[in-house]
Amino acid sequence: MSDTIRRTGSCLCGGVQFSVRGPPLRIGLCHCKDCRKTSGSTYSAFAIWPREAFEKTGLVSSYGARSFCSTCGGRVAWVDDNEAEVMIGSLDVAPTDLVPEYELWTSRRETWLHALPGTEQFERDRPAANSTEVPARRSLSDVDAAA
Repeated sequence: MSDTIRRTGSCLCGGVQFSVRGPPLRIGLCHCKDCRKTSGSTYSAFAIWPREAFEKTGLVSSYGARSFCSTCGGRVAWVDDNEAEVMIGSLDVAPTDLVPEYELWTSRRETWLHALPGTEQFERDRPAANSTEVPARRSLSDVDAAA
């Protein structure tokens, strides 16, 4: 994938728009309770980009670390100092080239769903690189306030 590729996305009403540049760092599926509740589905599909590759316009609200449009409620991103996690379904063009590499919280995966072939499987959270802990995420409104 080219480092110059730029993908755009938005919330449902278009009030919050974002873009990501270059290839994602990693792509995954999550079956945890929080992802199930916020997506209203049995799992969430997401891609992680370096923080500096992510830009957004529009006002967001947050619940915990999850940022969303205050008008339509559409999920936007999780952002910390190093990374931005974007829901694949919020991209404007279907990203058929983004293939999940791992699954999280497989202990909560529905029995009728099968593991994706060739992907890493994590019973719970994926360990952070060079660490045994997963870094805390902040909402976009926290990031905006700190800027």
